[in-house]
Amino acid sequence: MAFVKTAQEIALMRIAGKILGKTLGTLKGEIRPGISGLELDKRARKLIEALGGEPAFLGYRPDGADRPYPATLCVSINEVVVHGVPTSRKIKEGDLVKLDLGVRVKGYYADAAITVAVGEIPKEARTLITATEKALLRGIRAARPGNALGDIGHSIQKVARAHGLSVIRGLTGHGIGSNLHEDPVVLNEGNPGKGMRLKAGMTIAIEPMFSLGAKDIVQQSDEGYATKDKSLSAHFEHTILIMDRGSEILTML
Repeated sequence: MAFVKTAQEIALMRIAGKILGKTLGTLKGEIRPGISGLELDKRARKLIEALGGEPAFLGYRPDGADRPYPATLCVSINEVVVHGVPTSRKIKEGDLVKLDLGVRVKGYYADAAITVAVGEIPKEARTLITATEKALLRGIRAARPGNALGDIGHSIQKVARAHGLSVIRGLTGHGIGSNLHEDPVVLNEGNPGKGMRLKAGMTIAIEPMFSLGAKDIVQQSDEGYATKDKSLSAHFEHTILIMDRGSEILTML
């Protein structure tokens, strides 16, 4: 599998990323007490298709999954970190809602996630959200030619440690392109200079996931993952293109 993408492949991923960013930005503004995950999911599909894209998650069956994913959007609330299936459960004041979304355009993918606080939340929960988003930006800053995958993971884990947070164990970022999940694995921990060297033209999804408690997770009946100790979690993700100098965020909201 080619890690460095062609100009045509990158062009399609840019389109997918723009559709995703616009959709996720709209959904973020619609989260409020009383809305359900199913309502958000329905809205996500309509927006993506109206903009000329296809939902990447709908019907997707990753390695190890018992069944294809049944929705367009992942809606993970509070202790659920990722891959929560949308339900009729009403979002309420104080929830931490993670929206994870994928878009496909002519066989090429983009992937991104955000965490949204619903109304007033405790100070430590606010710190969790801001630190996780900060870690994403630090990871993106480290994703440049000549650096290694370990530089990305190290930048992310430094933010977690500085704020007394845990890096979720067993969940990672990934390469992306003509497949939703490709090599290389992009860890949220690492050692500077270690691992695969980064080159211009590579496209990867960086996605730090932190918790207020322990780093261990459990898989739920819907195949989503939640913190084992039920502590609050946060998740942010962007698909990026590594360029000659720095990186381009393809999924900017």
